[in-house]
Amino acid sequence: MINDNVIDIAKNLINRRSVTPEDEGCQEAMKAFLATLGFENETMVFEDTTNLWSRRNQQGPVLCFAGHTDVVPSGPESAWKTPPFTATEVGEYLHGRGAADMKGSLAAMLVATREFVRDYPHHKGSIAYLITSDEEGPFINGTTRVIDTLEARNEKIDWCIVGEPSSTNDVGDIVKNGRRGSLTGDLTVKGIQGHVAYPHLAKNPVHIATDALSELASAHWDNGNDFFPPTSFQISNIHAGTGAGNVIPGELKVCFNFRFSTEVTNDILIARVTEILDKHKLDYNIDWTFNGQPFLTDTGALLEATQHAIASVCKRPTTLSTAGGTSDGRFIAPTGAQVIELGPVNATIHKIDECVKMADLETLADIYYAIMVRLLA
Repeated sequence: MINDNVIDIAKNLINRRSVTPEDEGCQEAMKAFLATLGFENETMVFEDTTNLWSRRNQQGPVLCFAGHTDVVPSGPESAWKTPPFTATEVGEYLHGRGAADMKGSLAAMLVATREFVRDYPHHKGSIAYLITSDEEGPFINGTTRVIDTLEARNEKIDWCIVGEPSSTNDVGDIVKNGRRGSLTGDLTVKGIQGHVAYPHLAKNPVHIATDALSELASAHWDNGNDFFPPTSFQISNIHAGTGAGNVIPGELKVCFNFRFSTEVTNDILIARVTEILDKHKLDYNIDWTFNGQPFLTDTGALLEATQHAIASVCKRPTTLSTAGGTSDGRFIAPTGAQVIELGPVNATIHKIDECVKMADLETLADIYYAIMVRLLA
């Protein structure tokens, strides 16, 4: 792997069946590669999750590449045109689970770093890698635990490039410079179970919760801003009943999620939901899962270097976006780091026959290299 090109390195990683939280030796391969470039590797294992913190030099500023070696399950392997855990070239594309999300990005990072260190062995500051095997899963023993460790010893990241597949049509056409916050509520509305023929002896939680749920679904939470769309509320799961057609259910369970802008906080949203539920005099309980605050990098050296690198390598500008789901950037940004997400085209991520254009990985490596030159040369 040491002298391989970006495609060979991507194949090496894709061939490892690293379904969350398994790493299957991906990080060991990365450690061996980075060690030859003068990086000091530190493995951090928390519960079932393997994490890597690797750093070259000890002075600041610190430019960190962040990513994950774990992938989502393949689904039925018989549905794939090629084996999901055997990297396969099909025309100009490289197929395999993780090709786009995000083993291709990891390969591009490694090659860019190798070329940069060879060209600038006495570069300014430090280069670091923060790699986890728990990004696609519960995300509780991965990046967030590594950041807690780094914060405890006052080891700071100044600039962070997360290799999530940010691009839409062409590599580098979209850069994520922030993400919305995420808050999940698991609501249980209590009623009284009974026979459908005797509704006066029961209390149907589906009926009594309908108005409250309708109000939540139609509520206006904020107007968003120049970087974020308005906050959205979506019911993702709803269940009531025993399965029998003649039984009034005793409780209703509703799972909903907010994707929220910087115009509100999780505390504000929780207070408003509670106010609406109480107004409708429901007997309920609710459990909240806070998945992360919104974050935004709207100015700074990292964003400028990234825009300059894409213009230089791709000969076109890029578009900044905060759309989409969450990423591990939400754990890194609160430390004060400037964070962007830049990776390959995301059209096939998590799908059957996930693939990436091989030329895009080479272009991505060139962009990463140009960012490093701009910041650390």
